[in-house]
Amino acid sequence: MGSRLRTAGFAVLAAAGLVAMSGTATAAPAQAGTTARTMHSCATVTAGHAHCLAEMRTDVHRSNAAVRKAAATPSGYGPADLQSAYKLPSGSAGNGQTVAIVDAYDAPTAEQDLAVYRSQYGLPACTTANGCFRKVDQNGGTNYPRKNGGWAQEISLDLDMVSAVCPNCHILLVEAKSSSFANLGAAVNRAATMGADVISNSYGGSDASDANYGQYYNHPGIAITVSSGDAGYGVEYPASSHYVTAVGGTSLRADSSSRGWSESAWSGAGSGCSAYNTALSGQSGVGTGCGKRAVADVSAVADPNTGVAVYDSTAYQGYSGWMVFGGTSVAAPVIGAVYGLAGNAGSIDNNYPYAHASSLFDVTSGSNGSCSTSQWCRSRTGWDGPTGLGTPNGVGAF
Repeated sequence: MGSRLRTAGFAVLAAAGLVAMSGTATAAPAQAGTTARTMHSCATVTAGHAHCLAEMRTDVHRSNAAVRKAAATPSGYGPADLQSAYKLPSGSAGNGQTVAIVDAYDAPTAEQDLAVYRSQYGLPACTTANGCFRKVDQNGGTNYPRKNGGWAQEISLDLDMVSAVCPNCHILLVEAKSSSFANLGAAVNRAATMGADVISNSYGGSDASDANYGQYYNHPGIAITVSSGDAGYGVEYPASSHYVTAVGGTSLRADSSSRGWSESAWSGAGSGCSAYNTALSGQSGVGTGCGKRAVADVSAVADPNTGVAVYDSTAYQGYSGWMVFGGTSVAAPVIGAVYGLAGNAGSIDNNYPYAHASSLFDVTSGSNGSCSTSQWCRSRTGWDGPTGLGTPNGVGAF
C-alpha cells in the first residue's frame, strides 16, 4: 500500500513500507513566545526512502574547543536537568541493562562524539574497549552503511539521551542500510537477537497495520519505545503498533514549584487513533475514545524551544559541534533509558504504565491541534493523546 510520510510538519510521498524520521533537532530553552532559527538536518532522498526531518538550531552551536576554552556549559538541557525533572535514580540504577538505538545510515564518529558528551557532563566512559558501547550494521556485523550527516545528528541525539538518563546502561547502536521500513525493521530485529533489553526508535510514518509490519516490533520481554511524531495531531506507525510504547512530547521548563519543573503538551507531538491495530488492554479504562489503539502512552520533553544539548562532529551543511535538539526523537530514547533504569522489561509489557499511572507526572495543559474528540489532541487530567498518561516521576511506571 502507498503511504504518506509525515514528520516535523512536512510530508513526503513514498512507496509501500517506508518510514520517516520523527526527530527534530532544534532550539535551546528559550523565552516563552520565541521561536529559534532552525534548519532541516537531512536532504530529500530518492523515491522509495524516507526523508529525515531533523532540525538544528542554527544560532546556537559551538565547537567543543570553544566550550572547553570558556569553561562553558553547552546550551540546552543536560543530564542533571533531565534527571531532576523526572526524579530518576540515574546514578545507582541501570547496571546490566542494554538500550539499543536503531537508526538509518552511518554515523562514523558516533563513539567519539559520545565520549565528548559523556566527558563534558562527568558521566562514566562508555566505549567499545570497556564493553559498554557496541555499533553494528543491521546484519550484526561491521559493514556499515554509507554516511549521512543528518541521520548522524539523530544518532548522536539518541546516544546522548540514553547516556543522560541511564549512564550505567550499555548502549547498542544498530545502523540500518537505508531508511526503508524493511531495513529499519531488520535493524530492530537484529537488536532483539543481540540481547537488547530496550530498543528505542525515533522515526515514524503513516498509520499502518501490524499485520504487515508487526514482525519487526513484536518482541515480548523487550521494551520498545517509538516517537509519536512531530507534525501535531495525527497518528503514525510504528507508534501505533500494538507492541510498542508510544512516546509523546512536552514542553519542559524549570519553575518554583515543589517539583522544580512544569510541563505542558508540545504542539508538535503526534497523537490519535490507529485505524488498524488493537488497543492495549490497559487503555480500556482510561477513556481514550478510540475504538482501536490510541497514541500516545507516555511522554517526555520534546519541544525544540526547551531542547536538549547534543554533541555531533559529523558536519552537515557546515554545522557540527554542540547543538540543541527537540522533537519526539528526544522523548523516545529518554523513555527507553527510563525502562533501562527500571530494569523490568523482561517481566512486563507495554500495558504496565497504565496500571502504574500514579508514578507519572500528569500533564494537564496544552494541545497539538484540532480534533473531533477533545482528549485526542488536548491535554487533560488523566490520559490524553499528546502526552499519554504523563511523564516519568521516578521509574515506578516502567
